[in-house]
Amino acid sequence: MAQARAIGSIPVANVQELAETFNGSDDQVPERYLVKEASSKEVIVSGDDSISAIPVIDFSKLLDPRSSSEECGKLASACHNWGFFQLINHGVPCEVVGNLMRDVDEFLKQPLKVKKAFSQQPGSIEGYGQAFVVSEEQKLDWGDMLYLQVQPSESRDLRFWPNHPSSFRRSVDVYSSEVAKLSCRLLEFMAKGVGAEPASLIGVFGGQPLTMRVNYYPPCRQADRVLGLSPHTDPNGLTFLRQKDGDVQGLQIKKDGKWFVVDVLNSAFVINVGDTLEVLSNGKLRSVEHRAVIHPRKERISVAMFQFPCQDLMLSPLPEFMTKGEKVRYGSTTYQDFMTQFFSAKLDGRRHVERLKLE
Repeated sequence: MAQARAIGSIPVANVQELAETFNGSDDQVPERYLVKEASSKEVIVSGDDSISAIPVIDFSKLLDPRSSSEECGKLASACHNWGFFQLINHGVPCEVVGNLMRDVDEFLKQPLKVKKAFSQQPGSIEGYGQAFVVSEEQKLDWGDMLYLQVQPSESRDLRFWPNHPSSFRRSVDVYSSEVAKLSCRLLEFMAKGVGAEPASLIGVFGGQPLTMRVNYYPPCRQADRVLGLSPHTDPNGLTFLRQKDGDVQGLQIKKDGKWFVVDVLNSAFVINVGDTLEVLSNGKLRSVEHRAVIHPRKERISVAMFQFPCQDLMLSPLPEFMTKGEKVRYGSTTYQDFMTQFFSAKLDGRRHVERLKLE
């Protein structure tokens, strides 16, 4: 599938291995990882006030007929003004999340030679390694990943699926099924929140591909000079991010030219709108630039699930999201072409979605 392909294969150092060497010596970080703009003075720490706090949406209120309309309005506002929100009371059992995070942690703690058995192959992004490495000159991110196609089950390439711990595959299967169900319900409420038919997005995303990216960000003594994940938007529909409760923070989102720190709530999903939803909604739902920063002494582990649309989609604004006389703000392209271009280039802010805008 398009979202699992990569163009080219540039060999790079394993960052975990590099970090272990660098943090235990007086050596400097290799030049390819040093980024001038990694440290920004324009970083806002999220607080409790409405100006800096990332919106929090209560899923139980969305489900309750007495509060659903008001919470739908809050959801629509969060998706338009921030592109991000934290979801609480989402109904995904703590045990399901705990099993996944435990197995991910156990996989990552294995010796490097064991993890390399699941390394990416030329021409594919699936497996253990790095993504968006397209040239010998570009700057590299300070992080490793494991990328897997998880839904539908018949799309899985088990060559890249860890067999230790033995429960890993089961944990991913159960977790991804829960996320898929949650995604469909959220899409209905998002459409309702902006006045569109609630079922309008289900035909596009229901039963469609779901992928998983495990992110491992090792510590770095020069944390202010590297980035764990370069500024970018996600190309898909919705992204569901989880990290271990109590873990160090590292996610930042860009709003009004400033970077906002996301203070992740325990047990919450951090959810963001992707490029596909921005285009389909004619900009009513917005895909927002975000990045991951590094801690000087502590590692950070997160798991992102990406909900994709049907693969034969012609990407353009849906009539259901257009009011009478409203101007079409995005051009059309096949989804396959959009994804091929996304995965064949380095991460670069909002460039991938901006090129579709007509104004």
